[in-house]
Amino acid sequence: MKISMAGTGGLLLDMAEGAFDEAVQARIWAMARTLGASEWCTQAVPGVNNLLVTFDPLVADGEKVSQKLGILWAEAVADDTPPAVIDVRVDYGGAFGEDLPEIASRTGLTEDEVIALHASGTYRVAAIGAMPGFVYLTGLDSRLAIPRRHSPRLRVEQGAVVIGGGHAGIMPCAAPSGWHIMGRTKLDMFSPHRQDPLLLHLGDIVRFHDSRKDCPA
Repeated sequence: MKISMAGTGGLLLDMAEGAFDEAVQARIWAMARTLGASEWCTQAVPGVNNLLVTFDPLVADGEKVSQKLGILWAEAVADDTPPAVIDVRVDYGGAFGEDLPEIASRTGLTEDEVIALHASGTYRVAAIGAMPGFVYLTGLDSRLAIPRRHSPRLRVEQGAVVIGGGHAGIMPCAAPSGWHIMGRTKLDMFSPHRQDPLLLHLGDIVRFHDSRKDCPA
């Protein structure tokens, strides 16, 4: 693990190098929950293979916090509670998936093959960020891993099912984005009016389903 400063009141913990490691990520989630219950930590934000920890530098000493984090990481154990499984019905292509032809062209696959690959995967919510409710999903087939757009769109609609780099995601609201649009779901990823605003949580399993076929969502 590598610990580096992130401002005067923040530390960034890099837990693994290279490819995503689900076992490491599960320990990151567990450590974030532990820190969330501590008095000195103001925020613990899991990323992919990393964790951002913030604290009040007037109350806590950065060097001592760094030492404490090293101990906590050594003690972190993944939660063995079975994850929730969420089925997401997707309208692929057409007006809802305007980048599907480009994805097919860049991967050398047909549009139906792209859809089949995307819908056959089992995804995991590795991190939540960028905007409230936006999930970074691991599990994307490597054949669909293409760089994000050179020129981000100024507006991508709520519910857009997107891919970028080695991750998949779902837009919780209309916002600018450089991710490629594959389709759209009617599920509401984030609503401040619900008791729990988030539909998806860290560690949840997500399965996409082609709306043209029989599917549970």
